[in-house]
Amino acid sequence: MWTVTETVLFDYGLTLVTFDFPRQCLANMLEKFRPRIAEAAGRAAPPAETLVADPLLKIEDALPDFGIDEIDYLDFYRRGWSDAGWNLPHDLLYAILDAEQRCWDAAVQLVPDALQVLHELRDRGLKTAIFSNAPFPPEFLQRQVRGNGLAPAVDAVVFSSEIGKRKPAPEAYHAALNRIGADPASTLHVGDRFVEDYEGPRRLGMQAVICTALARSPVPEGTPSIGSLSEVLTLI
Repeated sequence: MWTVTETVLFDYGLTLVTFDFPRQCLANMLEKFRPRIAEAAGRAAPPAETLVADPLLKIEDALPDFGIDEIDYLDFYRRGWSDAGWNLPHDLLYAILDAEQRCWDAAVQLVPDALQVLHELRDRGLKTAIFSNAPFPPEFLQRQVRGNGLAPAVDAVVFSSEIGKRKPAPEAYHAALNRIGADPASTLHVGDRFVEDYEGPRRLGMQAVICTALARSPVPEGTPSIGSLSEVLTLI
């Protein structure tokens, strides 16, 4: 059934890592920014918890509405703050977003067997890559995977914000395959979402499997699936 001989592409969130929402970190971060927000806006800033709820949570909630064309997240972030009544300068917004992403960096949790699986695949001579939809600035995402130890364990890290297209756009998969020099026919794609991580790769001739350990939506009956990440090793 499985003829993979060269490469395994892994989705990131809910496949290799998971997160707890870092609400307290975000509130503490915004508390430190309140004087700068007030100075830039010319009026008093509300309590940090209010800013967590609006705009941060509203910005987060709006993300699933986007399609295969990746967004300019900094512009999207600016508009989210503006919609909440805060027209802040670019350098301040970038600093807030940087600090916000550092909260998420600290909140990331590796799937227990993630590094073991990646190291074992490398020992077997396979190439591996992280390939995921994520709209945030690439410099923040790359920092996160360096910090959690995944970047050194793979041959490439590719996020949609770097290439301008999101899975299941064919261009997104081609960009990831080209980055690692992989042939679709000898590549396995592993992820948690049916359309992005199974149907999309299959259309390009890749093999694909859904890891259900952290998946938030059930997969259609008959979809090749594994219950834990370590089961990838049994497919190759």
